[in-house]
Amino acid sequence: MDEPECDDVLDDWFIESLKTYKDLYVYQLECPTKVIEWTSGRTVCVAGYGSSKNEILELRLPPKLFANENKGLCAERDFKVVHGGFTDGPVHCLKHVPGTRCVVSNDGRSSELQVWELGGEDSDVIRRTGSVAGRSVVSEGGSRIAARLSSQPQVLHGARSGDVQLTELTSGQPLYKLETDSADPLSSLQFVTDAVFLACCCNGNVYIADTRTAAAPQLSPPPVSSGESVLWWTDASSGSSCLDPTSCRIVRLSSSGQAVISDLRNQREAASQAQLDVQSHHCNLDDVTVSWAPALDGCIAVSGFSGAVQIYNTSVWRTELQEAQPLFQHRGHTVSSQPDDGVFVTSHVWHPERPRTLLSAASDGSVHVWDWVDQSAGS
Repeated sequence: MDEPECDDVLDDWFIESLKTYKDLYVYQLECPTKVIEWTSGRTVCVAGYGSSKNEILELRLPPKLFANENKGLCAERDFKVVHGGFTDGPVHCLKHVPGTRCVVSNDGRSSELQVWELGGEDSDVIRRTGSVAGRSVVSEGGSRIAARLSSQPQVLHGARSGDVQLTELTSGQPLYKLETDSADPLSSLQFVTDAVFLACCCNGNVYIADTRTAAAPQLSPPPVSSGESVLWWTDASSGSSCLDPTSCRIVRLSSSGQAVISDLRNQREAASQAQLDVQSHHCNLDDVTVSWAPALDGCIAVSGFSGAVQIYNTSVWRTELQEAQPLFQHRGHTVSSQPDDGVFVTSHVWHPERPRTLLSAASDGSVHVWDWVDQSAGS
């Protein structure tokens, strides 16, 4: 495709976007990011994953995005860097500690965590304030991290199912250790209540544990059989508002594009499943993201298979496997790049309160925030 044809595709997409997006804003980072982490309802933290020195930034989203009326009168319509700093290595995982101005990161090379202070009104510098040691010395693929709101800042971290622990940040003391004989590489860690968490493995196994007890964790195997070469990514639909963890829905997505929904009350049976319309190919553990919408019942977002972010409505899926088409696709990262660039989405995240607002980042350093229109609702 030559340059005039590329311009035509871009023009067509921008015209189409007037009908398919309520809001769409773009930003360009100097280096791409694999992490987008909310630090408030209007700010996110991003960081580069290059092999050496990288920026770590806190960005404020365009104020115009949050203007309910008279958006045209809102002067500021761009992202703004409010705090910034540098890391000595890559950032492959990053989590904000609720109730604090701290974020915790991991470089994807070891089990050690880096602790950062985001700064405040008197300083625009993000600076490293400490580190947290992991249970394993060597950690291929790096540690996964989860954090919860507590009186003393704490983080849950580990690279494999056998080395997960809860650590108090101030003292560095371990408060809980997941006791299991397995050593499965983790794809994610996630609290589903203040005490109950999921340790999700790349082979599809999910360990359900309670930090209040020394009891052995429950094991939830993948509802469908998979080969050794298949990777799985997992997300749970609950949060601090979920009083009963057994009511949580779990989505497991395989590298072959199969998505399986189950719940903790019946862990071995698939409540529903579908074969997603994704470009299945060899994936690394850090490539793919699947996430439940926190304020839009039954919807998930999927990215990492291509240059698009796909939204699926799981409420129409059935127990038997069938093909599913996306409810919406955000293709903005690829249409604004050259076809030979091979741009792919590196991360996405839903807004915690705005039902159809997401942020996404791509391998070309682009960051988009977009509010999509559900065309099926109109029809």
